[in-house]
Amino acid sequence: MDIPSQAGKIAVVTGANSGVGLETARRLAAAGAEVVLAVRSPAKALAATRTFPGTFRAVTLDLASLTSVSDFAAGLLHAGRPIDLLINNAGVMAVPERRTTTDGFELQLGTNYLGHFALTARLLPLLAAAPAPRVTSLSSGTHWFGRINLDDLQSLHAYAGGRAYAQSKLAMLMFAGELQRRSDAGGWGLLSNAAHPGATRSNLQTTGPLMGTGKSSLGLLGRLQLHIPGMWQNVDTGALPTLYAATSPDAQPDGYYGPDGKPFGLRGHAGAARRSQRAKDTAVAARLWDASVALTGVSWGVTLPA
Repeated sequence: MDIPSQAGKIAVVTGANSGVGLETARRLAAAGAEVVLAVRSPAKALAATRTFPGTFRAVTLDLASLTSVSDFAAGLLHAGRPIDLLINNAGVMAVPERRTTTDGFELQLGTNYLGHFALTARLLPLLAAAPAPRVTSLSSGTHWFGRINLDDLQSLHAYAGGRAYAQSKLAMLMFAGELQRRSDAGGWGLLSNAAHPGATRSNLQTTGPLMGTGKSSLGLLGRLQLHIPGMWQNVDTGALPTLYAATSPDAQPDGYYGPDGKPFGLRGHAGAARRSQRAKDTAVAARLWDASVALTGVSWGVTLPA
């Protein structure tokens, strides 16, 4: 995939220390963008990009903490430079037992969705100041199995790791569409879309076992699938839908992009992806937005804070 020149642009990529996020950052920098690596460990991120050409800057961001999100955004707002691209990429998966963020949110919903919701809101003044800003949010094929339970968003009454993950990724896809609708109504000038990497081998699938429990919500079948030859593609291919959504002149507002391979869109180059009927429910998307504002306490406006 040929990426259009990104010279003179600033791109913020969350979760850019490894996997699809790192590959996305690498390709954007190679195309001329100045890339802000929004990561929990800036030292590790800079070490990972040490041999890459281009300009990188690593800044601490923990999406499981609204204070960290606020501090990260405050630093960029203080610098005052417009943001051309925001890639909401970071995520956790396969959390076997219910855990919470610093603010008490279910970990996968809080990290994968609510943290990015708050981050995008806080960076909106800098996005709106760019000539053609884009926000690309990472969803997943698992969104087909997700349901937005507005009566129990935090999975307090019945927790299953896979179900919570699917809800968080459905929320991200619905957020991309609702952000576009609100931008159009408010004159924010954003192009908001979503992407998913398909079956891409990265450290995301191993979050559960690495969280100190020795368990995983993937189940036996899921763990076996990680080792099926030919099922998984590398991150250089897995990053293509994100790069297409973020840079292609053909990417559409409220578009959704993923691997174009048949029959399930798990592998291949970037193409238009199908979304579930639940993902198309604009009424639920609007209610989810309002609930997210209440949970995170952010406001959506394009004026720089005094």
